[in-house]
Amino acid sequence: MTPFLAFVIAFFLSYFATPAATWFAKRFGFTDRPHPRRQPPLKPRLGGVAIYLAFVVAVAVVYPMMPDRTQVETLKMAGIAAGGLLVVLVGAVDDKFELPPIAQFTAQVAAAVIAAAAGVVIDQVTNPFAGTVEDSLVHFPGWFAMVFTVFWIVGAMNTINFLDGVDGLAAGVVAVAALVLATHSFLLGQLTIMVLPLAVAGACLGFLPFNFYPSKATLGSCGSLFLGFAVAAMSVAGGTKAATLLLVLGLPVVDTGWTIARRVLSGQSPFAGDRSHLHHRLLSLGLRETQIVLGMYAASLVLGLLSLALSTRMAKLYAIGLMTLATLVLVATLAYLTQRRRLPSSRSRD
Repeated sequence: MTPFLAFVIAFFLSYFATPAATWFAKRFGFTDRPHPRRQPPLKPRLGGVAIYLAFVVAVAVVYPMMPDRTQVETLKMAGIAAGGLLVVLVGAVDDKFELPPIAQFTAQVAAAVIAAAAGVVIDQVTNPFAGTVEDSLVHFPGWFAMVFTVFWIVGAMNTINFLDGVDGLAAGVVAVAALVLATHSFLLGQLTIMVLPLAVAGACLGFLPFNFYPSKATLGSCGSLFLGFAVAAMSVAGGTKAATLLLVLGLPVVDTGWTIARRVLSGQSPFAGDRSHLHHRLLSLGLRETQIVLGMYAASLVLGLLSLALSTRMAKLYAIGLMTLATLVLVATLAYLTQRRRLPSSRSRD
């Protein structure tokens, strides 16, 4: 019962802290800036501050109650809290002043390094093609483990940041991912590590009543970056659960890869904002925000349950491959359809 207390504490703290963060954001100008991609009225940011505080307090209260905690796990918890604080602070500054991409990227790398230095590191992965358990583990040298972990965490931060384009989408999808990771930890008997995803899930669900369409508060950069950091770190803290996270976040991960590749190939910065993400294309085709959000929730939940149900390494590999292919086909089809919708209006102006 003790780990689940983290969920309860984080939920109520987030629910009551969000209005305070919203008031502060309005009072001191932490709001959306005028931009062609944003529709008025401009909404208050800093929802991520409420989520982070709820997460940290819940973990600080519940973790000391866990009887099987170790010094290694304590160090990991501290590293996640410290790295999360860095991205929240830098994200909040971005919410106010709009930092250049290089400053944001530097902070993301620094936060990932902090977590990795505290032991949240991917130092081995499972080879699904190995015949025996002894041969299945591939161990990384220290320098490569650090680089790969930083890449993993920074990639997740940008995936969730890109996902945060529709009310309620990012926080809800991360809540689903956190609950799946919590279940995975429970099945492995990792009750101490289970505190982390339960705290994240509770904080997200406590925030969602204010963020669901039409939202009264938004995550802001501080929130989307922290949630990406947290979900990536959680998937590593108790032994790498990369396949589980890749499946539950399959749609936004593939969409992010597609978007970055398209921007780079067209000579744009990979961090340049536009309305070409999966959820934007669905909006342009006439779907309502609530339909898109609920559909993404359902897809993430189904893929998450699938990751828990699959018992072999090869089965998960095949599932990731099929999911990637299906998502690529979906994204390519939507890109084609949205381009066709633009062409008639473009010709009419010529």
